[in-house]
Amino acid sequence: MSEINLKNKKIMLNTKDMSAGSGRTKPVLDPGNHVVRINSITLDQTPYDADSYNINLHIETEPIGDTFEGFFRDFNNQDLGKYKGQVGRVRISPFPFKDTTLPSGREINRDQEILKNMITLAETLDMRDGLDSIEADTIESFMTECNNLFTGDKGSKFVNMCIGGREWENKEGYINNDLFLPRISKDGVAMESLLLDGENNSRLLKFDRAVHVKPLVKKEEKSTDSFKADSGSGSDFEL
Repeated sequence: MSEINLKNKKIMLNTKDMSAGSGRTKPVLDPGNHVVRINSITLDQTPYDADSYNINLHIETEPIGDTFEGFFRDFNNQDLGKYKGQVGRVRISPFPFKDTTLPSGREINRDQEILKNMITLAETLDMRDGLDSIEADTIESFMTECNNLFTGDKGSKFVNMCIGGREWENKEGYINNDLFLPRISKDGVAMESLLLDGENNSRLLKFDRAVHVKPLVKKEEKSTDSFKADSGSGSDFEL
């Protein structure tokens, strides 16, 4: 941050949420601490494994103001208008959900891990009773019911999130972010009710780019023998 003394009046300058081209607030979210609501939840297969899933939270910030120009809610039906806040697609976990066995011998059950994450979300939204009332034959059906419960017609209530990401470069050379929620740790949680927004009660992670964002690695910088498939699938929203 810097400041300019203009006719003896100090004006504080800040580039947060601005894009280089127009100077306007970007329509897409960057990693950071944000107050958001969830407009929808989707369970999406990874492109490289039909038995592996990501849970994607399609989120929106609080309304920004009259000068903000967001994306259309539905490009094919522009009568629905535009989003009033920044939007993004955020994976609920840095890693996809899959049946596996860890090197320690511990077995991971995909569906049970998904249910645990829905419990965390339900408790954040104060909707645990509603979640416990859901019964479904498949995890796909269960997640459809979760989306209906948590988001309804107007999206969820607003919550605090610490959002991390992985940088990636699109065909035009612009850097985008594959967004995700950092894992719960002794340092705190990635998602929290607004009611706990205070120094005494909050356990929300404080965003740290060095910790929560995986920087872009150019192709020429990658080792030819260390390639691994990405766990995410990029962002729905590109600049």
